[in-house]
Amino acid sequence: MTARLTSAPVPPPAPGDHASGDGPLVIAYLDLACPYCAAAWLRLRARRVRLCFRHFPVASKHPRAPALHAAAEAVAGQGGEEAFFAFVDSIYGDQGHVDDPHLWERARGLSLDLGRFDADRRSDAVAARVRRDFESGIRAGVARTPAFFAGARPASEEDLEALERST
Repeated sequence: MTARLTSAPVPPPAPGDHASGDGPLVIAYLDLACPYCAAAWLRLRARRVRLCFRHFPVASKHPRAPALHAAAEAVAGQGGEEAFFAFVDSIYGDQGHVDDPHLWERARGLSLDLGRFDADRRSDAVAARVRRDFESGIRAGVARTPAFFAGARPASEEDLEALERST
């Protein structure tokens, strides 16, 4: 799927954004409860790109999405980028187990303090962080997930493949 035409530029990665890998920059707006995002995630993680993850929970389609994004952000706050990407990998790898007990088990597996994890995922700061990404996606014209940008330009998965080959 391709992102819609942008109405405002997609912000470049900034301190506090979740980015991993080397290669051409790909900014991905993703919903952690979306099966299409899960499939795209597996393909993205196999590419040689610098992947910038942006939260885009679509609660109207996936009621559990806001809780998953808050949990991922809480993981990042306590465990850093490596833990964030491991958590996202685990969510997309097993979307059938995303209720609170499964989130706590994932946090425990990352050696996080469960009390802090639970408090952080319910905090105003975490909600504001997720909302920041979501609102930047809305301003950039994201209408559905997954939505990709090669740098600041909307891109399809085919565009990303061509971008990767060109480097």
